[in-house]
Amino acid sequence: MAERDHFEEGWTTVTIVADEFTHVIGVDTHARTHTYAAVEARTGEILGTAVFPTSPAGLARARSWINRRAPESMLVAIEGTGSYGATLTRALQAEGIEVREVKPPRRATRSAHGKSDEIDAIAAARTAIASPLSELSTPRAEGIRSALRVLLVARQALDSRRTADNNMLTALLRSFSLGVDARRPLTVSQVQTVGGWRERCTDDSVIGTIRSEAKRLATSILAATRQLDQNHAALAHHVQELAPGFLNIKGVGPVTGAIILAAYSHRGRIRSEAAFASLAGVAPLQASSGNVVRHRLSRRGDRQLNRAMDIIARTRMVSDAGTRAYVDRRTAEGKSRREIRRCLKRYVARQIFRQLNSLMG
Repeated sequence: MAERDHFEEGWTTVTIVADEFTHVIGVDTHARTHTYAAVEARTGEILGTAVFPTSPAGLARARSWINRRAPESMLVAIEGTGSYGATLTRALQAEGIEVREVKPPRRATRSAHGKSDEIDAIAAARTAIASPLSELSTPRAEGIRSALRVLLVARQALDSRRTADNNMLTALLRSFSLGVDARRPLTVSQVQTVGGWRERCTDDSVIGTIRSEAKRLATSILAATRQLDQNHAALAHHVQELAPGFLNIKGVGPVTGAIILAAYSHRGRIRSEAAFASLAGVAPLQASSGNVVRHRLSRRGDRQLNRAMDIIARTRMVSDAGTRAYVDRRTAEGKSRREIRRCLKRYVARQIFRQLNSLMG
């Protein structure tokens, strides 16, 4: 049910989960087991807790336990719907059960009660009970979005490995005289040259070993580069398939587009443009002191999404004439480059959220 606002005598009444559901099931998820806590929504009474394995049989037992403890309308609040709780989330949604994602309790709130899986499951349920339903995150949709998330994780691992191998190869070529000028960052042609080296009968065992290791690193770099190119093409294909025309937005490429779509997921998951800006970590916060009045951006939220917004803003500052004119105008007003980029990131979040609502409506 949607959130209902009533305006009576200047007061605003917000409907919370306790007004919508009779029971809430909190779930603390782990790799081998999940811990469940059934809580009566109106009174907060704990109706029972249980631990079940994450095997198919264990999940089936858990669903039976949930149905027995909450026979009426229920909401299931799960920590980690996209990781340890993904299988459970899919099973519950297939049965038509309302599922929402909740964040783990902060350390400060645990100081008086300690920590255990049972405590965390109860905390998940009670957090949901006191929250408006519209403010609890809906689990991300499956399908193409799952492929995007997998490709993004793979890309990060490939890029990290290539960077590490490139740094090791550069250090090796700078430490030994192997006929390659490595005073500057290595070029693609230099890496290809090293990758094509063959054994030389004139080399002693030491030089032979060093050249062999250099060739191995170069071969690994070239292989990772090819895999990254394939990854890039796959991301572009899936982004275009999921949101046709999204890549036409200035500054949005296959990687940044995939990051945004994976976070946005589907229309309705994020309740408003302001909530999307908060998720992206580009919502302005007061940072004034004394005679200085200024704002800064939130350091919370999805940091990968924040990185995508930053890349788009930087790209527009270089390649978009309208953005460059805006930068010049705000610079003349005395704004720093960093403050201007903060404003641009907030504008980018607003524009992209509206575009996504239009493209995926």
